[in-house]
Amino acid sequence: MTEIDKEEQARIDSIAQAQPPFGRTLGMRILSVHPDRIEAEMPVTEALVNRNGSLHGGAFMAMADNLGGTATFLNLKAGEGTSTIESKTNFFRPVAMGDVARAVAVPLHKGRSTMVWQTTITNGEGKLAAIVTQTQMILRPM
Repeated sequence: MTEIDKEEQARIDSIAQAQPPFGRTLGMRILSVHPDRIEAEMPVTEALVNRNGSLHGGAFMAMADNLGGTATFLNLKAGEGTSTIESKTNFFRPVAMGDVARAVAVPLHKGRSTMVWQTTITNGEGKLAAIVTQTQMILRPM
């Protein structure tokens, strides 16, 4: 990863801390940010589990979607926005209530009109739970 000057790091940190209300509702916490990597964690609470007592599939996808959007915002120019236009999730194992889901999003493609992010989600033991690949469309002001 490339080094970032202090002014750029301050901009990145402010974007990462300005999570949308939904991300805060999920209980997500951003751990580290860089234009090429973002890490977060989310406690698996009763509000986020399915009937089997493990993290709901929608919560996995919501966590990844929030990270992909945040990661894209880290790479946008002033005035630009983003919207998810495609997302695919592969589930490998559950993350039980009381555990912590940890996620790392990295770019697969950073283009002029879209960015593709892959988010790997693990359980508290570091075992792979899901991989989400999503495409973010870049929205430019008219």
